[in-house]
Amino acid sequence: MGGLTGTGPAERTADTQVDVAVVGAGIVGCLTARAVLSRLPGVSVAVVERDAVAAGASRRSAGLHFPRGSSEPVRRMASFSERYYHALKQEDDRLPIRALDTTVLTATTRAHELAERYLPGTLHRTDRLPSGPAGRLRLPEGTGAWRVTGGQYADVAALTQRLAAQLRPAVRFYEGTRTVTIDSGPDHVALGLSSGATLTAAKVLLAPGPWLADPAWRTWTSGLGLRVKKVVALHVERQPRPTDGAIVFEDEDAFLLPVHHRGHWLFSYTCEQWDVPAEGTDHYLTPVELAEARSVLDRFAPDLVPLCTTGRVFCDAYSPDRVPVVGPVDDFQNVIFAGAANGSGYRLAPAIAADAARLLCPTTVPRSHP
Repeated sequence: MGGLTGTGPAERTADTQVDVAVVGAGIVGCLTARAVLSRLPGVSVAVVERDAVAAGASRRSAGLHFPRGSSEPVRRMASFSERYYHALKQEDDRLPIRALDTTVLTATTRAHELAERYLPGTLHRTDRLPSGPAGRLRLPEGTGAWRVTGGQYADVAALTQRLAAQLRPAVRFYEGTRTVTIDSGPDHVALGLSSGATLTAAKVLLAPGPWLADPAWRTWTSGLGLRVKKVVALHVERQPRPTDGAIVFEDEDAFLLPVHHRGHWLFSYTCEQWDVPAEGTDHYLTPVELAEARSVLDRFAPDLVPLCTTGRVFCDAYSPDRVPVVGPVDDFQNVIFAGAANGSGYRLAPAIAADAARLLCPTTVPRSHP
């Protein structure tokens, strides 16, 4: 197995030998499998998932997309992803992706910084301030409002599961199967699975989300300078109206999101608890985090604070420069790591997947290729 053959499932020597193996069936892993098949139709692909499809960070994702990036590389990725999701929704209008009016609030003295962060042509100054889910927002003096085009949000778990269902005729899924060992060689990679089987692939993608310290690959990921940070969001128990949109508090790195499919609002703030384990049982809301989030929300919408008693807690991988990491990690460049999306896994997943697919499949064939 010196390279990708594109011979298809019928011509594999065994079900345990594939061209590309993807470890992790979240939004990044499933979109990468999709991108690989798009680049090289007929390639054999397997997706290995320790739990179920979208059971990790994708299940807990807020799913908010807006055309923003703290650096030029991230803005390019956000632009690519925006076009990708738009095309995906056009292909299948039933996908759980919903266009969303978005308003960004920031100090008027920082308007120039705001314009640098958002994609050209997406920001429009407005005198109409958004209404919160319970009365008007209380804004500090000197705060300005900008309407943003291109915003949307998704039920990320449902979307990932839908994509996986579309992939299943061409992709073999190993759910409930942990990758125990990874042995990389010059012409193949052997994955030792918890089931006792060995899956052999020409190329392997690691899309582990926050599970950076897994024994199977921590030797490789430990040198990337990545850290895992807790991610906390409160549930605001108030039914969104059909016309309600997202409100982004730019200076606070926080947002209010109407989660229409769940029937409540979500308030996401920046929790600064670092180096937390993805494993374990400590992913729950604590009094400290509840108080921190409420104090941020109280600056803008004090009427909402009593409605916040529950929430969602997990973690995500962050890179030193806040640009997602996509690249080989083994000596033979047969194992590709893709992730560390810095809390923007859904927003940047299509671009991450495209970059990963180019490394997994350096060559392409025309779409009309049999």
